[in-house]
Amino acid sequence: MRKITIAIDGFSSCGKSTMAKDLAREIGYVYVDTGAMYRSVTLFAMRNNMFNPDGGIRADELKARMDEIHISFKLNKDTGYPDTYLNGGLVENEIRSIEVSNKVSPIAALPFVREALVRQQQAMGRDKGVVMDGRDIGTVVFPDAELKVFVTASAEVRAQRRYDELKAKGMAADYEEILKNVKERDYIDSHREVSPLRKAGDAVELDNSHMSIAGQKAWLLKQYMRAAGD
Repeated sequence: MRKITIAIDGFSSCGKSTMAKDLAREIGYVYVDTGAMYRSVTLFAMRNNMFNPDGGIRADELKARMDEIHISFKLNKDTGYPDTYLNGGLVENEIRSIEVSNKVSPIAALPFVREALVRQQQAMGRDKGVVMDGRDIGTVVFPDAELKVFVTASAEVRAQRRYDELKAKGMAADYEEILKNVKERDYIDSHREVSPLRKAGDAVELDNSHMSIAGQKAWLLKQYMRAAGD
């Protein structure tokens, strides 16, 4: 099997990260959660009071401090998956909160944020053997990726998954609020001027609304075998 780059894009809460993590672990590739990177920038902005009372972003302040934001991933030996660290501190659970979810799309739409993180992502995948998931991996970060997957599911299914995930972690969750957030993020992600969410022309699409985790894993492994075996 040749070493390739695998780009997994799609809407929020489609299970992209779980799919990508599982595949990377199974085939021995490096996994990069780009969504966690944008969430980490959002958390940094929240911690440093860069949001106005009306929800607007103090973009100039954030731009001036982007060099202070260092995001890394370290393998969690208990889960077997990488955790996200912001400036050396573990933030894996904090960046998954509804508060961060409500603010991440506007942050991710800022051109200087995307440019900075895309450079980091491209550096991480320069030697191939990487599985990366996000919104623009197959269209912007790695347009020449050998395998591109676009994942989708209904908004209601995705909101329920997010609700179940938060409850399982013992975190506060409200289904209606999550559903509203999912729909708002879909609109913002699809309509932003810089790197809008869209399916790459050569991507294979997966609607996993009614698929089991095992079914998704088997489907994705089949796509990998096809792409890496050419």
